Amino acid sequence: MNRSGMRRRLELVGYVLGAAASAVLVGGSLLHRLPMDITEVLGFVTGAWSVWLTVKENIWNWPIGVANSAFYVIVFAHARLFADSGLNALYVILGLLGWYWWLRGGENRGVLHVGRTSVTAGAVLLALGVLATLGMTRFLTSVNDSAPFLDALTTVLSLIAEFMLARKLLENWYFWMTADVIYIGLYAYRSLYLTSVLYVIFLTMCVAGWWRWSAVLRLGRAEIAPEPIRA
Repeated sequence: MNRSGMRRRLELVGYVLGAAASAVLVGGSLLHRLPMDITEVLGFVTGAWSVWLTVKENIWNWPIGVANSAFYVIVFAHARLFADSGLNALYVILGLLGWYWWLRGGENRGVLHVGRTSVTAGAVLLALGVLATLGMTRFLTSVNDSAPFLDALTTVLSLIAEFMLARKLLENWYFWMTADVIYIGLYAYRSLYLTSVLYVIFLTMCVAGWWRWSAVLRLGRAEIAPEPIRA
């Protein structure tokens, strides 16, 4: 069996195992076999799938990601992480926009391909990020958020990353990885242990995503093709 065939077989095994694990988590929560809220479980499952599909450049990461964001609007509101709750509401909008851009945002309204962020665009995004973090920290402090600076910082990092992801820019992974490291500790502090574990998985997937997208740019799209894109 050639390398391509072996890779596809391993990916198929991964999909099967992922589906089985998802069914166990959801079923265990519904049957009260696991001490976890069903909304957080559904957020965990859809979140893991959406990031994995993003790594594979599969268009279905967007509808699953929209569902993930909707679940976490509820989870974070209950945990009094108001910025994260609002962030996920914005993710629903950005998810729909990213879905469209990946399908029609390329040349001649075609499929969008992986690209790089220009120096000018990167500088503008970083400047906006600093200003937004400072302003949001003050606001969250005034409404008694449980972790105002970290909540603001991760919110801004995630919004920048989501926008860059929607435009399929390689550097989105750097922002996601930075935010994920902070999120792991923040959610563990708020006793959202399953969500904290999810972000450990996210961090690992982000590294894989950076590697794969870098290879796409380095070797060309004929060498590492994305998952089939279907509307």
